[in-house]
Amino acid sequence: MKRDGFNMATDGARIAAIVRWRDGQRSEVDDWLTEEVPVALEFNGISHAVMLATPADLEDFALGFGLSEGILDSASELYGCEISKSEQGITVSMAVSARSFAGLKARRRTLAGRTGCGVCGTESLDQVLRPVPPVSAGVPVHSSAIARAMRAMHAHQHLNQATGSVHAAAWCGADGAVRMLREDVGRHNALDKLIGALSGAQIAATDGFIAVTSRASIEMVQKAAVARAPLLAAVSAPTLLAVETARKAGMSLVGLVRRDDLVIYAHPERVVLDAPQA
Repeated sequence: MKRDGFNMATDGARIAAIVRWRDGQRSEVDDWLTEEVPVALEFNGISHAVMLATPADLEDFALGFGLSEGILDSASELYGCEISKSEQGITVSMAVSARSFAGLKARRRTLAGRTGCGVCGTESLDQVLRPVPPVSAGVPVHSSAIARAMRAMHAHQHLNQATGSVHAAAWCGADGAVRMLREDVGRHNALDKLIGALSGAQIAATDGFIAVTSRASIEMVQKAAVARAPLLAAVSAPTLLAVETARKAGMSLVGLVRRDDLVIYAHPERVVLDAPQA
């Protein structure tokens, strides 16, 4: 079934019967609900992580996860990706380079459980607070462009328009135009999907900025830094650790983007402040 060109049957939503109470009236109707399923990520036959995720754009998710977790250095180290479904969930089997697999075995860990789990199952503090690569200076970004991007994201969030229960991560041009967007029930997953899509399309995140519909935790900053994004904008506030990490990486971190207002937490020199439009 399709809704406004969006294929719900394959892109992460299903119909369910609900009872709605609105304006003092009770009604029994069908509504779209976001799917949330266990997704097992395998590298060369070895199960490495099980995430609860929305079963859409899983190839992007697998590649982005591999890159943001430091398993892959580039998309060229992912040789193939096969998706299989079962009653228990979905398995994404990846064939990766010998170098990647050797590094993975050297620092084995299991991420099992919660939706968009950021550090569940990490075995050491070094893995949580791993160094992030420095980002390039990038181009100056106007505050009006950041506000424009946040407003424009809604039109691209087809799954959220139908269900109201998913996050989005978008790569935006310096002018605030949304160039690419991915959605998932988990905010980390949405960003991984975006990173994978950018890498697969050989698009450099340095030419714009990343915007997310969530708070900016340290994991979001780490992932954006791996993508070499010079600026990360979030609709909610960041944590102190996220701010400190962004400062060390040379990344501009912007939060609480609401209408024309925003707060710059790290590297304000990259943001050009504009007067609000009349």
